Order: sequence, then C-alpha cells, then structure tokens
Amino acid sequence: MTSSAASLVPVNITLGVLLAALLLAAAVVAGRFHLDPYPYRSRAREILVAGLRAAAQLAVVSVVITWAVKFVPGLLAFLVVMFSVAVRTAGRRITGDRTWWLTAAPIAAGVVPVVAALLLTGLVPLRGIALIPITGILIGGALTVTVLAGRRALDELTQRHGEVEAAMALGFPDRDARMEIARPAASEALLPGLDQTRTVGLVTLPGAFVGMLMAGASPVMAGAVQLFVLIALMAVQSVAVAVTLELVARDRLHRPVPGTPTGAPRRARRPMKRLPRR
Repeated sequence: MTSSAASLVPVNITLGVLLAALLLAAAVVAGRFHLDPYPYRSRAREILVAGLRAAAQLAVVSVVITWAVKFVPGLLAFLVVMFSVAVRTAGRRITGDRTWWLTAAPIAAGVVPVVAALLLTGLVPLRGIALIPITGILIGGALTVTVLAGRRALDELTQRHGEVEAAMALGFPDRDARMEIARPAASEALLPGLDQTRTVGLVTLPGAFVGMLMAGASPVMAGAVQLFVLIALMAVQSVAVAVTLELVARDRLHRPVPGTPTGAPRRARRPMKRLPRR
C-alpha cells in the first residue's frame, strides 16, 4: 500500500529533474539580478553549492540516522555534530575573525534549557526518533536568529559608529553605548518567528503539523505538537538574540579591524575623554 509520504512527493526521475531545474532557476535569478553582497562573492554560486551540499548531506544523514536512533552514544554524537555545525555556520556568517566560536553561547543558552526541560518532564524520551527532530528544529531556529541578530547589530554599530563614540564621550559605559545602538537592529531577528507563529494555520501549515498528520496522528494532537514547537522556538530565539546582543555590546563578538590580518588580536581601545553626565 502506498504511504502518505510517497503519495505526496514520489521519489522518481521527475522529482530529480524538477529539483535540478528549481535550483538552476534560483541561481540564474540571483546572477541575473546581481543579488551579491560584495563584488567578490557570488550568490548564484552559493545557491548551487548549497543545493548540492543539501542533497549530499541528506543522503549521508539518511544512512547515519538509522544507526543514531538505535543507540544512545550515536544519538549524542549526532546531536553534537548538529550543534557544532550550527556554531560554525553562525560564527562564520557573523564574523571573519577568531571570535566566531562565541556563537556557541547563544545557541546553547537557547536550546539546552528547553531540551533539558523536555527530557526531565518526560515529554520527550531519550530516543533518537523523538529527540533528533525536535532538537534539530530548535538548533536551526537558534542558528537563524543568532546570524540575523549578530550581523544586524554589527552592521548598525559600524554605520553609526559616530553615535556610539558620542555616547561614550557623554559618560555612557562602552557596553551601554553599543547596546543603545545595536538593540533595535538585533531585535528584528525575532520577526520571522513571530510572523510564523501569528499566521500559523492561516498562511502555512508548518512541517511538524503536516508530518504528524501524515504519520496518522489526529488533527488535535498534530496541532498540539506544532503549538509546542512554535512556542519553544520563540523561547529559544529570544534567549539566543539576547545573548548575541550582549556579546556584541560587550565587544566580545566582533569583526576584524580593517587593515589587520584575519585572526590577529584587536588592539585595546584608547580611552576617550569622557564628559561628566548631568
């Protein structure tokens, strides 16, 4: 008997041709309209590489996950790999210097407490078939907002550097001066998650809901699981953005100083003459 998943998306030559056409179309559009952040970076090439990597990685994961879901050591190793790749990806998207590894803090601060609460309350068993997809969703959400918050905050501090210096000259501590400029920009990282939660069921039916239905669950159970995922994601993402913002405001997570080699230590900031605050 044909399964629900197979009837939704049959795996055949037609699917492969369509996927290749869609990937090529995305790359062509990015190249045709010059959707490149810098002259030396090609978004079209990145799209093609991302698509090919996704195909290869999913093929490998399809084999590895059958082992990971059966043994606790395999499960833990799989989760560590997921977390490590998320940290590396987020860090390199935000900065090119050696502070990239600090993105482990916001991702872990958001994900670990939620996963621990699920395990301690018994809502999710210590089994790969349940823990891997939920943890993956949470790590993915934390990865997304960490990148958006970090990039937007650092961009804002660069563009409004004069305002930061002026605030410091007026007596604001360095951290507070950066925070006032970076906070509004970094908080925008929460908008995609907020919009997804506010429009769920009206604009889209997210993956957890559809997956539960296809697995034979009742609509009520599928809705409950999806509600949990959305609310847990908002909690994870709020913490991740807050920690990322704090790292940027304290100048722990930063970008290379122009003219210095990547990875070279930053020179200490020369103290500014501060005016007394009235």
